[in-house]
Amino acid sequence: MKLRLLPAALVTAPLAFAQPVLAAPGAAPGDPVALSDTISLDPLLDARLRWENVDTPAKGADAVTLRLRSGVELRHAPSHLSVLAEMEGTLPIVSHYNGLSFVPERARPGYAVVADPANVELNRLQIQYRTKALGVTVGRQVINLDDQRWVGAVAWRQNEQTFDAARAELALGPVFADVTYAKSQRTLYGADAQGRTAYDGRFWFLGGGLRHGPFTVKGFAYLLDYDRAEQVPALALTLADTQTYCLRATAALPLAKGVKLALASSYARQRPWADNAAHFDADYVAGEANLSARGFTVTGGYEKLGSDHGIALQTPMATLHKFNGWADLFLTTPAAGLRDLYAGLAKSFPVKALPGLNAGVTWHDFHSDAGNRPLGREWDASAGFKWRKLGILAKFADYSARGFGSDTRKLWLEADYAF
Repeated sequence: MKLRLLPAALVTAPLAFAQPVLAAPGAAPGDPVALSDTISLDPLLDARLRWENVDTPAKGADAVTLRLRSGVELRHAPSHLSVLAEMEGTLPIVSHYNGLSFVPERARPGYAVVADPANVELNRLQIQYRTKALGVTVGRQVINLDDQRWVGAVAWRQNEQTFDAARAELALGPVFADVTYAKSQRTLYGADAQGRTAYDGRFWFLGGGLRHGPFTVKGFAYLLDYDRAEQVPALALTLADTQTYCLRATAALPLAKGVKLALASSYARQRPWADNAAHFDADYVAGEANLSARGFTVTGGYEKLGSDHGIALQTPMATLHKFNGWADLFLTTPAAGLRDLYAGLAKSFPVKALPGLNAGVTWHDFHSDAGNRPLGREWDASAGFKWRKLGILAKFADYSARGFGSDTRKLWLEADYAF
């Protein structure tokens, strides 16, 4: 994809609004600009430079990409209204990778897939009303629900997933509700992905629950009805029209001074919906415990994406990189389902020269849900720190296939700057 002059200008133009902030005495980059006593203009910038290396027995990839999101948010305090506009662009600097493997004229089958294709597009354009009790957002927006297992922005990839939607959030004491109707899922593949640039349909995300002290209980329903013309071939039927009902509970329990136990559990059931003529009734089970003390965090968890009649539970709107290993071998749940038993250890280090310095390692053991067949193991490790508005991160994933798929290693080095 060629980066056209006009869209590129739209990406960088909002930075002009930041100049008064940079020039104002005592102001820091990214501080809001007061246009009057009631109106402010907040510049937005999120830049990321990343190298991703992929190594498999058949092929590899090297991708160096620069991602820039820039925009502005205009806020009117008395009315609680704001308008936000944001462009997004991704530029490949070293393009030895397959960014759009499913687009014949852009595919590079000699390289492994790295899902960060060149892209320039409108990322967000929304109007929002927000008070402590009520928030309403209409337009192209980012939606991250709970742990992003079902709906998320996929922010790990350079191009963010957004939704053309109307969302209402309500909080009245311990009671809360979150209702979204979306008509388009704008995928991470970008403007040149043809049928996968966006999936249109009728999507409902309905949730509500109670908070009491350290405990939260929530129930939700996700109803996905994709337009029939877009389900084939871009989106398989079993990934598409589904109804999912879930109950999720979390707790954060202080056990002693400096010692905290965090618990999370979920159960869900997924069935066909709308035009999906398949027959399946698959369940989802997840449980996780985190014990934190003296800068250490020990994590243990289990997740099951069930399978029924040869069709597995899917989460096509999730931030999938967060789950089932960073090597991304299970972005689509295998037909026999997936069970993931995992454990991790993380440590934060109080180093003044490197604020926020942290490191962690996680081990995964994968099996199928139907038949309990081994699907490989994986080690993931990361280290990073943040200095002011600059973040530095290194990540590594080592997947051992053990008869399923191919051994895969991935390495990332990245720098982020945002305000």
